[in-house]
Amino acid sequence: MTRPGFVHQALRYGSDDEFLAGTADFVTEGLDAGDTVLAVVSPHNITLLGEALGDRSREVEFVDARDWYDYPSRTLGRYHAYCDRLGADRRVRVVGEPVWAGRGTFETWEWLRYESLLNVAFAGTDHWIRCPYDTRALPADILRTVARTHPELTDGTADFTDPEDFCAECDVLRPGRLPAGPDDIPFTRGGSAAVRQGLAAYARRVGLPEQRTYDLVAAVHETVVNALRYGGGRGVVRLRSDPEYVVCEILDEGAHTPAPRPPFPGHLPPALRAPVGHGMWLVRQLTDLVTEELDPGGSVVQLYFRRPAA
Repeated sequence: MTRPGFVHQALRYGSDDEFLAGTADFVTEGLDAGDTVLAVVSPHNITLLGEALGDRSREVEFVDARDWYDYPSRTLGRYHAYCDRLGADRRVRVVGEPVWAGRGTFETWEWLRYESLLNVAFAGTDHWIRCPYDTRALPADILRTVARTHPELTDGTADFTDPEDFCAECDVLRPGRLPAGPDDIPFTRGGSAAVRQGLAAYARRVGLPEQRTYDLVAAVHETVVNALRYGGGRGVVRLRSDPEYVVCEILDEGAHTPAPRPPFPGHLPPALRAPVGHGMWLVRQLTDLVTEELDPGGSVVQLYFRRPAA
């Protein structure tokens, strides 16, 4: 079966047989239609689906979901890169199973936001994503929210919520602002070099690996540049470290000429020739989690970088 336009479905399953009933024919129909097929699922489900497909499994690209679903913005970036590379002249059909185990409340809601944003990110394409949800393992609140982030369910009727409204709900649950502290780095126009030096020193002091230190410095510097450009010319970077994350908060004092808040800032990849939008997209690709309050009276952006396990 083929359908025009982007299709985003949720598959709730409670057994191996139910998983295969919702995926094997979906994959086979895609292969018969000439679609590129990508299956990003758990190792157990890779084995199940591969065995069910037999020789046709060689026509499917399988990826361990744990390697793909690390952080929401990077995962969205991977899907975009994949579809741009292999879906330019044909449909990409995906079985995409998010990883929910081990997520805290904040991170879980960012993954729910990601599922809602898929509807915006791939609108206007002909790709088809089916997202399996294991009812044996997942909490009831996640299973209920599935109906709000997917326009279609394979086992019932969706209660779909417009992504802009859903993202506004996610924003309410973001962590609070950081208090002032001894590691704060004030910035003004012409002072970005000092900010980079202070960031690098702090990241190394709290034990971030060299590559993540580079990512942190690049992401915070890009955010500071945006604050200088749109936020009145001065602000402060606040730095904190807890057992899980290094947190960088960038505050500005507000713009003299208010600009409208962009929809879904930095969540969606900008067109190559777009005059704006590249900076926050880059920041989200370099950062594990991001929150933003973009306000003409003063904006606050928080960047989270996971610390390496002890």
